[in-house]
Amino acid sequence: MLRAARLLDREYDALDGIVDDDYVSPRLPNIISPRHKDVEEKIKKELKFKQYVANEAEQRKNDLVVYLAHDLKTPLTSIIGYLSLLDENPDFSVEYRAKYTGIALDKAYRLEQLINEFFDITRFNLQSFPLENNHIDLSLLLRQMAEEFYPVLKEKNLTCTVKAEDKVNIIGDSDKLSRVFDNLMRNASNYCYEGTNIEINVFKNGENAVVTFINQGDKIEKEKLDMIFEKFFRADTSRTSKTGGTGLGLAIAKQIVERHGGTITAKSNEKYTIFTVSLPLNNQS
Repeated sequence: MLRAARLLDREYDALDGIVDDDYVSPRLPNIISPRHKDVEEKIKKELKFKQYVANEAEQRKNDLVVYLAHDLKTPLTSIIGYLSLLDENPDFSVEYRAKYTGIALDKAYRLEQLINEFFDITRFNLQSFPLENNHIDLSLLLRQMAEEFYPVLKEKNLTCTVKAEDKVNIIGDSDKLSRVFDNLMRNASNYCYEGTNIEINVFKNGENAVVTFINQGDKIEKEKLDMIFEKFFRADTSRTSKTGGTGLGLAIAKQIVERHGGTITAKSNEKYTIFTVSLPLNNQS
């Protein structure tokens, strides 16, 4: 009994030392050493993986701070610039004052939007955001959204065609899914060629409801396509381009879709870019 206890003590001492990189394995009796080696290697691998995950999380946190500072600085600089201009020129005409005040207000709204997006991605990363369970007719939802985008599309000389099967029904959070589709529509309108058509398809495929957004624009290369749903990624590589955005929209969309048990994918060629959302059908309807 005492011999067994001593062997167990040595085993525990060996395991405790594994966390140290300078750890040297003690010599154990042959009857225990092989088992000890297996356990030791397993624990070492687990510890290394946990350290890797912790390092990745720390890097993501650092990236978040950098991107936050960069993206908030741009509209804030504009706001300060326009307000300083108004302050230094009290004799500006009413027309000019209204113009610059309007621009500053737009930038302030943009700043608010950026802050909300950063809060959202943090909250969604925690996987703690609640989902409402609504009966949703995707065909109706997408038709209504296309109509709401008419002024935006007209300004850019774009058109939109919705091809939807009747009664493509799901159970989900209508507000959050509307945000997904709104983001995909904005992406399509931002990156498609002027004077072209955006096509939205809504149909059933087996046990899933499928929504596709198809636009004609520059091809997204594969290495960029593989990263397009990552936080802060921008396909145009310029964080100050005319399309704006933080690169959070698609990352948020992916988390919302996956929380609904669905998938979101993208593919692109020389003619078209296609985003596809697949969600479980509500077969009770």
